[in-house]
Amino acid sequence: MPTRADADMPGIAPPRLDYHGASHVGKVRDQNEDHFAIMALQHSARLLLSNIEDASIGERLSRPDAHVFMAADGVGGVAGGEEASRLAIGTIMEYLSEAANCYRGTDAGQEQEFIDRLTAGVERAHRRIIEDYGVQRAPATTLTMVTLVWPRAYVVHVGDSRGYLLRRGRLRQFTKDQTMGDLYVDIGRGSEEQATKAGLFNILSSAVGSDMAPAVGVVDLEPDDVLLLCTDGLTNHVPDGRIAELLRAAPDAASACRALVDDALEQGGRDNITVIVARFSAAPG
Repeated sequence: MPTRADADMPGIAPPRLDYHGASHVGKVRDQNEDHFAIMALQHSARLLLSNIEDASIGERLSRPDAHVFMAADGVGGVAGGEEASRLAIGTIMEYLSEAANCYRGTDAGQEQEFIDRLTAGVERAHRRIIEDYGVQRAPATTLTMVTLVWPRAYVVHVGDSRGYLLRRGRLRQFTKDQTMGDLYVDIGRGSEEQATKAGLFNILSSAVGSDMAPAVGVVDLEPDDVLLLCTDGLTNHVPDGRIAELLRAAPDAASACRALVDDALEQGGRDNITVIVARFSAAPG
């Protein structure tokens, strides 16, 4: 997973942020086991009275310090994947609301502490699922969480729901799938073809609620970048080249989400489909 550049970017005004999320049960499944959430975490000053003529200063003071984007894909168990993904997202939302003041001061000297706090939210969700259902009976879920504190995106990733970055028309994946197939290939046990034939890419090596090993990282952002978080209901049907094409063509985040979901449905829609798109325009918001 990419990490931040060594150089800080002081004095750069945040660009306008346009975001949207969508989830669809698909054409085959009876229920949607995917969940997503978009949060704004705010720790701000409120202007009560002043003779300053700059009318926009109050708005600047109250802007959110951070946006959080989360997508989770339940993978089953006695209680079902729907409950696992719902519980994971809900628990992290509760944790982040309690710890909102940690989103102040994320300079280079404090970044590791900041990432540790984000990871602690995921670990709380992991413990909550196990405590509620027991180790042997617990359902599990993937989770991809991006916390945006411009110009950086802090990533905590578990499982095979993916994060992508579209920059200057080119799409790259900034998360790495945590499946037994990827592990099998990475440690040199065999080829991708062998892992595919054995069905190993369909088995998670890490999940919230089961053998969790979160991957963390930081991605530096630029104006006009586009972020995409998605579950495998999209990526199993729509290749990366087509995803890039749809993101480039969409006039806004909501249109991009609709186009991605519609394309996955047209290609069969055999799984739940969840997408979150965040676009950063060059013009400040």
